[in-house]
Amino acid sequence: MIDLKDKNAVITGGNSGIGYSTAKLMKERGANVIIVGRSQERVSKAAGELGVTGLVADVSKVKEIEHLVENVKKTTGKIDILFINAGVFFGAPIGQITEELFDQLMNINFKGAVFTLEKFLPLLTEGSSVINLSSVNAYLGMSTASIYGASKAAMNSFTRTSATELAARKIRVNAVNPGPVSTPIFGKTGMNEDQLQGFASAMQNRVPLKRFGNPDEIAKLVTFLASDDASYITGAEYNIDGGININPGII
Repeated sequence: MIDLKDKNAVITGGNSGIGYSTAKLMKERGANVIIVGRSQERVSKAAGELGVTGLVADVSKVKEIEHLVENVKKTTGKIDILFINAGVFFGAPIGQITEELFDQLMNINFKGAVFTLEKFLPLLTEGSSVINLSSVNAYLGMSTASIYGASKAAMNSFTRTSATELAARKIRVNAVNPGPVSTPIFGKTGMNEDQLQGFASAMQNRVPLKRFGNPDEIAKLVTFLASDDASYITGAEYNIDGGININPGII
């Protein structure tokens, strides 16, 4: 069994979906967990349910990340696990991409990831683990997901370079690329219920295993990468996608 006893973990976007499931599993494995989200109400509710510490920050804003780091420093001092999970999805076809959509996706999914790692670096212990939540959309070329996919492709490139540069401190940096997973992220796209159902059906039909993943399945992989059992793994990307990356013809 994976052992995270006495390790300090910070999970951005930890109040729902994959972040919530990962916080739950890491706590069960012995970690001291801090979850981070943008909504005080949602963070407080999730932290209470999980029995973990909850902090509020909008990772699209560097000043808020800096404030978050100061709060984490006061709470735990050093950290051993950083799960950079906060992200959003909005779709738009080429020709209808707005500056607002571009900025939202890039500021949260990529800029937020870069500066979360940048600002937390002084708190990371030697031999710590950083896991970036990316997406198979970095490779699929899915219609309406050009900017979302680009934000995740950028994250994967950043993961590889970070792994190289931080190896001297024995800090491991890896990326996890989920396929379709049943999380609240799709409910925040602006699509109505009929559109969501149509999107889900089309997506599911392209998955060789013919189902969506669930957050607990992603949490198990993230928790493994966070553990000492993965001590020789860095700069890697793990697809956990029901096989959709080998059947990528999504239109």
